[in-house]
Amino acid sequence: MAICDDEAAFVQHLSQMLDRYAQETGTELKISTFGDGADLTDPYDPTLDLIFLDIQMGIMDGLRTAQRIREMDGQVSIIFLTTLAQYSLEGYQYQATNYILKPLQYIRLKAEMDKFLARRQKEPDPFVVIANDAGRHRVALRDLRYIETFNRNLLCHTQEQNLISYRTMKEMEAALGDKGFARCHTSYLVNLFYVKGVHKLELTLITGETLPISQPKRKTFLAQLTDYWGDML
Repeated sequence: MAICDDEAAFVQHLSQMLDRYAQETGTELKISTFGDGADLTDPYDPTLDLIFLDIQMGIMDGLRTAQRIREMDGQVSIIFLTTLAQYSLEGYQYQATNYILKPLQYIRLKAEMDKFLARRQKEPDPFVVIANDAGRHRVALRDLRYIETFNRNLLCHTQEQNLISYRTMKEMEAALGDKGFARCHTSYLVNLFYVKGVHKLELTLITGETLPISQPKRKTFLAQLTDYWGDML
């Protein structure tokens, strides 16, 4: 998790309360601290699970920071910190988990952490990190429709945007092959959740998109799809 606040004394105070929470609950927490939104977002760490984000900061305020974060990461939980209640409604446009008014009391922090961890345990959300020249992006597997080779790189088709990845198809297949993805063609790795049907050497996604199936991979792919659909019934 991350704490982003330009008040060093508050950052220390919140860090100490999180350490207390970790000791009382036996939860292992890795905490990174940032004094400004620009430091948090450049470079951005897409493996973050939770961000405590101050709204009122100097160089890049919390709302601009949240907007930048959402361009790279639609899954991380954000809890806004503010001294003014009127800012809370603005924060929700960036899918804020909640907001906390300063000064922060431990009982409120504990309640927020309990709710956050309960959600994480109840609704695991596996993801893949896609890195390129524009930065590192966390993409939930449920949002990744398929991956195709593209100019010696990979093009990852997600619900929000298409992202270039410099990993190889073999690396992606190794990382996602046991998570509901299958290779239907030398140039395509598809999320089986999105497959609507198969006709000869072509598959159709629920989005209406069509992808080729190569003859050498057809038998194995159909077996994987059958197993997946069997698990879904």
